[in-house]
This record gives sequence, structure tokens and C-alpha cells, in this order.
Amino acid sequence: MTRDAYVVGSGIIEFGELYEKSFDDMLEEAYLNLLDGVDGGVAPSDIDAAWYGTIDIAGEGSSGSALAHATGLFETPITRVENACATGSDAFRNASLAVQSGAADVALVIGAEKMLDDTAGLIGSAALERLWRGRGVTMPAYFGMRATRHMDQYGTTREQIAEVSVKNHANGVKYPYAHQQFECSVEDVRESPTVSYPLNLYDCCPVTDGACAVLLASEDRAREFTDDPIRHAGWGLSADSFQRGDDLALSNFPATRQASSQAYERAGIGPDDVDVAEVHDCFSITELITYEDLGLCADGEGGRFVEEGHPHLDGDTPVNPSGGLLSKGHPIGATGVAQIAEIFEQLRGEAGDVQVDAPEVGLQHNIGIGRNATGAVSCVNVLARD
Repeated sequence: MTRDAYVVGSGIIEFGELYEKSFDDMLEEAYLNLLDGVDGGVAPSDIDAAWYGTIDIAGEGSSGSALAHATGLFETPITRVENACATGSDAFRNASLAVQSGAADVALVIGAEKMLDDTAGLIGSAALERLWRGRGVTMPAYFGMRATRHMDQYGTTREQIAEVSVKNHANGVKYPYAHQQFECSVEDVRESPTVSYPLNLYDCCPVTDGACAVLLASEDRAREFTDDPIRHAGWGLSADSFQRGDDLALSNFPATRQASSQAYERAGIGPDDVDVAEVHDCFSITELITYEDLGLCADGEGGRFVEEGHPHLDGDTPVNPSGGLLSKGHPIGATGVAQIAEIFEQLRGEAGDVQVDAPEVGLQHNIGIGRNATGAVSCVNVLARD
């Protein structure tokens, strides 16, 4: 790498059930919000290249041209990125690599997904001809198995798992773009309808539409757009086997351990240096295990970590101040980009009611791939103030 890349602006739309909005509508709104959100302004002609993160569940476009149509960037090279639930964070990583390499000075990243317009669903689209894949087994079933394994292996309690959802929903009511804005108690979580034992409805993220954009610039150009750019300090990406997710360890996600180790090394930091984090919490147990995979606490201590308040908004390592996927929602292509946008705002002290105390280093994390190997892909990005 020859130079650093900096985040210089972000734009997000309100997440939710957006039946009235098309893919084009969401992309255009996120893009316009970004243009309005860059401190010093940015013209479309400033943008050298763009990366579009989506898995396109609704089937409205399978190339970068869908983003060109919505933004008017017709003569700009646009690359579509798809990497399961890590799609948005990997689109950001690829855009940053282009800036760091000198291939682009200014790069746009937009992630978008319409989760509610697909009639097939994950069970309906199960690939029956691929015998090595689980068929008809839902995401909650796999994450439920991880929960029971963690409870059996480490003595994690049902109440500790539920506390993750309580924390994130408490944050989500303060976050203006969150899909589901309600507070709940541990008892509420435990009494909500069972989805897949031991996980109940409030342990699961909602099905959500959304879009988000961020702008990256080289160290030579960043201050043209803002006096307060945030450096992309490190990244890690791991793509594990479809099978090892089951075989190796139901009680952790090896890909997250590999990706975070890479990101820490590139950023020159360790887990103790992380001041705020946005992590993948598609289910409450996912976040609890991720505390351990990221090294925020020791193996088997995730339950105690959340019970003692460490990842709470006023804790010593706040996690998911935006409400996480559990409250904000999980529009797959947009999820990682929105997490980057939140860390960007946190490090600039602009996160409003969910602002944590003077963070210097922020971490963003996604896992991806379901069925036999939940979490076989992981992407971790580290952002930092200079």
C-alpha cells in the first residue's frame, strides 16, 4: 500500500419496510444524503469510481449499472460486490484498497437491499441439487444450535443471551434510522414467541429494507472534503469452508478470529484499543460469541461481559450503539456500510443520542454465509482518528 484512505462523508436512509420505494429510490436517496452530508461538498465529477454492495434479493439488477442509473454516474467505473452478509463491509474494503493503491483518489461506496420484495425466501430458494448444503434448515435453527452449545460448554445463561437484545433495543430507540424502535426487558425477550430454541422473536433481527453510502478519499484529497476525515486503519477478510463452520467449533466463528487478527495487525492495535464497535448481531447469541472472537473478552466470558455492562452505551467497550441489526435491521448489502457510517460519526463526535465518550478507534464487523456454515465469511474494518 502506498497511502492511507480516509472516510470523508456518509449518507443513510431510514431503515424499515420500504415497500413504497424501489431500489432506485433507495440508492438515489442515500446518494443525495451523502452529497448533502460532506462538510465541504462533493461534486459527482469528483468521484473516480464506485463500489455497489448488494446481493440483490429482489432481482432488480446484477451489475454496477443499477447504481449508475440511480446516481447518474454514467461514465464512472462501478463494481458490484457480493459476499453474503459481509457484502457492504467488503464493498467498503475494496473501495478503500483502490484508494490506497492509487487507482482512485475519491471512491463512492453504496450498499442497498430490498429484503421484503422477494417472494422466494431462503427456504424456497434452497439449492436442492447441492447435497452438501442443508435443505430447509433456517438461520434461526443454526444460530439456536450455537446458543445451546455455548450454554452447555460455558454455562452461559438464557438471561445473558437475552441481555444483548435488551441492550441493543435500548440503543435503537435513540437511533433515528433504526427499523424497530422499542425497548424490552429480559423477561420480554424470554416471553416473546419461540422461533428456534432457545431463541425467541426478540433474539432475532427484523427483515428490513435500507441503503447507505460513504465517501472515501486519499490522504492527499481528504481535506478538500472535510477538516475531520477518519482513517481506514486496517482490515481483515476470511472466507472459510462451508463445512468447517459446523465441524470446527459451534461455540465460536473461526472466520471472525482470522479476520480480526488480520485487521488488528494491519492497524497496529489490539482488542484493548477498541473504543467502540459495530458488530454483526443477526441474533443475540451472535453478538455474545463475537465479543469473544474479537478478543473483547476471554472465551466463554461473553455472557458475563454483557451482564456486567461492558458493551453498554456507557460501558468501557460500547458495542452496537446504533441498536445493531437487532433494532436497526439487516438489509444485507447496506448493513456493513451503515456500520461504517456509524463508526465514522462516533469518531467525529457526531452520533447524537448514541454518542459514546470520546472514541479514538472504532471497529466494524460482519459475518456471512448461512446453512451448514453460519459465519464462514467474516470482514472486519478498523477506523481511527489521526
